[in-house]
Amino acid sequence: MKKIIKYIDKPLFIVTVLLFIIGLIMVFSASNVTAYMTYAVSPYNYFFKQGGFLLAGFLLFLIMIHFNTKSYGFFSWGLLLLGIASLVLLLIMGKAKNHAMSWFDLGPISLQPSEFIKIITIVFLAYYYDNFTKKEKSWTKSLFPIGVCLVVAFLIFIQPDLGTTIIYCAIVGIIFLAVPISNEIKYKIVFSAVGLLAIAGVAIISGKGVLKERQFERFDFRNPCEKILSTGNQVCNCYIAINNGGLTGVGLGNSTQKYLYLPEPYTDFIFAIIVEELGLITGIGIILMYIFVLFRILLIGRKSPNNRGAILCYGIATYIFLHIAVNLLGIMGLMPMTGVPLPFMSYGGSFTLCLIAALTIVQRVSVENGILKEKM
Repeated sequence: MKKIIKYIDKPLFIVTVLLFIIGLIMVFSASNVTAYMTYAVSPYNYFFKQGGFLLAGFLLFLIMIHFNTKSYGFFSWGLLLLGIASLVLLLIMGKAKNHAMSWFDLGPISLQPSEFIKIITIVFLAYYYDNFTKKEKSWTKSLFPIGVCLVVAFLIFIQPDLGTTIIYCAIVGIIFLAVPISNEIKYKIVFSAVGLLAIAGVAIISGKGVLKERQFERFDFRNPCEKILSTGNQVCNCYIAINNGGLTGVGLGNSTQKYLYLPEPYTDFIFAIIVEELGLITGIGIILMYIFVLFRILLIGRKSPNNRGAILCYGIATYIFLHIAVNLLGIMGLMPMTGVPLPFMSYGGSFTLCLIAALTIVQRVSVENGILKEKM
């Protein structure tokens, strides 16, 4: 335990703990009205639940940090198969939420397998490509895990969960570009992927048989306040919240947009509430903290002496970055809203546990880097 404490990345640990604390406070502030007025439960309901998720995540951290990253990879095969089985089972008996069959209803909480499978996939790819070199030219060996990931992406897409599908495919694609295999294979796959994306783009533009009508409508995200009574309602209310906040905010707990103007403001739209209550200065401060977290993760990955540690860190940095980018760009009306939670801030058990597991893996890579350097 002494070596773990010695070699964990302390700046990263301190900033992530601070972000989780800010998130917990804002979950309470953003959720208390909805909890009482919509669901007739205690205003502290989501605060206590999120606190429970964070406590469970801390216990998960204490367990995972003791295991070598190589052992994570050993379990990833079984967990990936379990994840695929759970995605299939969702189509049979899952709980529909926001028009997607993405959740298992477990009474007081819900479980979203597609969140867990993102982290499992990162570990699986890191373990699989660990011993590869840039001279690897076998198409079968190089592309086998990508084929498995395409199956996972298809199962998520037909839930249907377009936002999670896009993020999952982007994570897999970026990791594939980072792994040490022949450039010839990479170039051909990239050109093929571009062609497929072009075909998919044409299919989406046609709007027939690929996406449901409500999904297709999301691509018309310009001028949301002109469509405030329909598809632009959520983003326009985000604009109002951000405008209300100004530079310094209206004060913690004083948001007006959380009074049922924004649906579930403690999840996907929590950044708008943060800016309304604490101001744009605080919002920019949180974004700077995000940049610092990503920088530290990439730095740990760069220092890793093996492919496994580097791929783990690069994959997790991509995972966090994409969630931040997709959420904030959606709130700002620069891309369609896809229902993606904001790291550290949004309420949610599945995402919180996955985020803590991901950060624990990064810290474990940092510990292994320090131990190896000590032996040299």
